[in-house]
Amino acid sequence: MAGEIKILCVDDEKNVLKALRRLFMEEDSYEILLAESGQEGLAVLEEEEDIRLIISDYRMPEMNGVEFLRQVNERWPETIRIVLSGFADTAAVVEAINLGQIYKFLPKPWNDEDLLSTIGSALDHQSLRWENNKLSQELKIRNAELKQVNAELQSVNERLEDLVELRTEELEIRHRVLQISQAILDVLPVAVLGIDPDDMIVHCNQAACDLFPSAEMGPLGHDRSSVLSAEVNQLIDQLSDGFCPNSIVTIRERPFRCQVRRLHETLSQGCVVVLSAEH
Repeated sequence: MAGEIKILCVDDEKNVLKALRRLFMEEDSYEILLAESGQEGLAVLEEEEDIRLIISDYRMPEMNGVEFLRQVNERWPETIRIVLSGFADTAAVVEAINLGQIYKFLPKPWNDEDLLSTIGSALDHQSLRWENNKLSQELKIRNAELKQVNAELQSVNERLEDLVELRTEELEIRHRVLQISQAILDVLPVAVLGIDPDDMIVHCNQAACDLFPSAEMGPLGHDRSSVLSAEVNQLIDQLSDGFCPNSIVTIRERPFRCQVRRLHETLSQGCVVVLSAEH
């Protein structure tokens, strides 16, 4: 019987219960439970799990059907509750429907097709409601997760903005330092050139640009062999650990003292050339 929908039928007349059991005999998807009173019906509900639908007679001794279903509504509100009633009980049953205690009432004697159709529609409605509730809960969970993610993203963005602002400030300071350093180099009365390990001139001051005019950017970006004199290039070629060439060279028919120094190895493997005019 695993997977079958449990239906509880409650009536003090055994013939009615037998008729209901016969009605569902050909319905393989239902498991039918029987009780002969409201108290017995409550006991069945306490023992059995997942009873989805209850059919109850209205007129029963000790506890009528509406009172029985009222207690069911309080303790097992997800169950579908249907009342079977004689026409004389219609007013009372309609009042119970209005109070929200039962799903529907059907008259006795009932029509088998109407009863089966009502039960099928009620169970479909119940399944849809449960599915909607499940989807609503999942949506709430997803929304809560999304809200948490958005809060975390906002926090990350705020931290990134702070870091970008700090980094921008650091870059501005470094740029200012470079500007000042370049300005200092430009006012020196000597020519200074920086050469990378690939023999490209990557830095020079104003004096070097004046001494080696080469297009708009001066000697920057040129290979040293195409800018510097043979004497200077020879001194750079002689550069080695423990030896820093220092010699008089002739540039544009003027004598210059040329000093070549290797850059610190942790920074670069290039070198710096300093040319100062001899008087």
